[in-house]
Amino acid sequence: MTTATSVADVTDIKRQAKPGERRFGPARIAAFSVLLLMALTWLFPFFWAVVTSFKTEPDAASGRISLIGEGGISMQAYEKVLSEGNIYIWAWNSLWTSLVITVITVAISALAAYAFSRLHFRGRTTLFFAVIASIIVPPQVLIIPLYYEMLAFNLVDTPWGLILPQIVMAPIVLILKKFFDAVPIELEDAARVDGAGRLRVFLSVVLPLSRPILGAVSIFVFIQAWNNFLWPFIVLNDTLLMTLPVGLQTVMSAYGVEYAQVMAQAVLAALPLILVFLFFQRQIVQGVATTGFGGQ
Repeated sequence: MTTATSVADVTDIKRQAKPGERRFGPARIAAFSVLLLMALTWLFPFFWAVVTSFKTEPDAASGRISLIGEGGISMQAYEKVLSEGNIYIWAWNSLWTSLVITVITVAISALAAYAFSRLHFRGRTTLFFAVIASIIVPPQVLIIPLYYEMLAFNLVDTPWGLILPQIVMAPIVLILKKFFDAVPIELEDAARVDGAGRLRVFLSVVLPLSRPILGAVSIFVFIQAWNNFLWPFIVLNDTLLMTLPVGLQTVMSAYGVEYAQVMAQAVLAALPLILVFLFFQRQIVQGVATTGFGGQ
């Protein structure tokens, strides 16, 4: 009974009201008001990008603040972006490379995190501190070494040259390690008594209990891979291999910046991520609560 309760605590954390806590007290109303203000502040730029993308170019460049321009609602910006370039190919490239990066990253990170959490081997502490230290290294510092490394292996301007440098993420290892530390070790001991090996315990016991956090980190990795602009911009030259954020930047007018078109590009690039949040928000919230991001 105790073990079952512990597993439930790990996989399904639910907040319960404290004794004497008022449901809608002044402090809670003030907190929700501040959160609402912050949410509106964060959403306003995206709202304005959507509004601007449905204006004609003269209305968007006029500088007048209005929800609907004098020319009315226009789809010209979207038609121009969708008609020029290879946006459908770029979207497909972003999708499949982000999925591959997500699968490989989560698999490697889960194995490393479980080793740090449960195995005792020589140099474990030193290696773990090295993983922690790597988090403070700015990714921009690694751009030139990574480029020369991909050049040496003839991977520049190839899909694997885009994918391989993005599959190692130290923060994901730390997140998963913290979760594995909270999994009751008695469950693993029971499986080993039944004759299961270390790998079987990991695959059959630990991973099923880790579905919420695995889902959360998978979404985080996918979003980061989808949004990554700098590395794909440097390593890819072939137009047909470009990802969506990089490819959209090539759709520029010969007459300079067209604001409605730029906003339409931003909306199209953000739309898949918005859909991911809408469909997987429960897994994101549950994973954040489980990992302790929320102050647990």
